[in-house]
Amino acid sequence: MPVGLIDDLKGKAQGLIQGNEEAIKNGIEKAGDFVDQKTGGKFAGQVDAVQNAASNFVAKNDGEADPAPATDEPKQP
Repeated sequence: MPVGLIDDLKGKAQGLIQGNEEAIKNGIEKAGDFVDQKTGGKFAGQVDAVQNAASNFVAKNDGEADPAPATDEPKQP
């Protein structure tokens, strides 16, 4: 995927986040809970990592401090 396209999509996502932070965070949590329920928690670690990454993205774009990083994710250099 070209970098310009990724930057464009990221910019659009940031614009949509403004003013909708709590609703988005609640949606992320509910979606993760739904997946856990449907899979019997089989992928709970992966679901939690995605939830944390998505919540961190929202937090970075609403001025909040980052929540605690997911323990399942390796640190990026």
